[in-house]
Amino acid sequence: MNKRFVGVLTFAFLVAAGASLILYRVLINRPQNAKAAPAAAHIVLANKNLDVGTVLKEEDVQLADWPGAIPEGATTHVQDVVGRGVTTAIYAKEPLIESRLAPKGAGGGLAAMIPPGMRAVAVRVNEVVGVAGFVVPGMRVDVLISGNAPNGGAQGTLTRTLLQNVEVLSAGQDFKKDNEGKPVVVQVINLLVTPEQAEQLSLASNQTQIQLVLRNPLDRASVNTPGTTLTQIFSGRKVPLANVLGAGEEESARPRPRPVQRAAATPPPLPVAPKKEAPFVMEIISGTKKVESKFVENGEGK
Repeated sequence: MNKRFVGVLTFAFLVAAGASLILYRVLINRPQNAKAAPAAAHIVLANKNLDVGTVLKEEDVQLADWPGAIPEGATTHVQDVVGRGVTTAIYAKEPLIESRLAPKGAGGGLAAMIPPGMRAVAVRVNEVVGVAGFVVPGMRVDVLISGNAPNGGAQGTLTRTLLQNVEVLSAGQDFKKDNEGKPVVVQVINLLVTPEQAEQLSLASNQTQIQLVLRNPLDRASVNTPGTTLTQIFSGRKVPLANVLGAGEEESARPRPRPVQRAAATPPPLPVAPKKEAPFVMEIISGTKKVESKFVENGEGK
């Protein structure tokens, strides 16, 4: 074999081996940018759109793959959600999380949407009271009352703010639908209040006229207002709250002074009769005859 040919082959082998070694080291030191995708988890999803108040059944949900991170509050067991009510609308293929479901045993409907310690009070409204249909569930309203102050108030009809920043649970239509899929229209608005506010609202709805005032949901500040009367509107003068109340109510609200215990009056002293002075006696003896003469203060004798 020609020595020149063998030398060329040896040189080519060495060059190939060096190039392979360099390529191997480059590939080993290359940063690993692509990471393996995490395995999909199995969580409970909705099979269809679920309205508020729906009590979940097994056919309403399914256990399916969920790519990516598992949402907080999601469950992997179907039995954890069956029989619970829906408090927020859930759409198909959305995960069922705890914050959108009623507690276990609470059932469905409006009662499942009431937080512990709160009450739902129904208020009869019309298009005017209901702010022309703009009062919808989730909005915040103030409650105004109009009527005459008790005990014969002299200021006429009084309007004042009874409750502020009250949440609306349902308004203008029921949270369920009829057989044709249309909302059930009712002239009632359900407000979420405390037990004390429920008592005030129940009494006000029977004794006065109620008006709802729509407010920005982000505005949570309360404003202290004294109320407005017809006298203020027509006269243009601001009357203090004490004057707005009726005279009888103002007197009842004003603290009464404690009665002062007075000592029994002593009767005036009886007039004392002037002391009668003894008369001046003069004895006159004439022979055997003795005569006594008495003289009083005026000098007259007897």
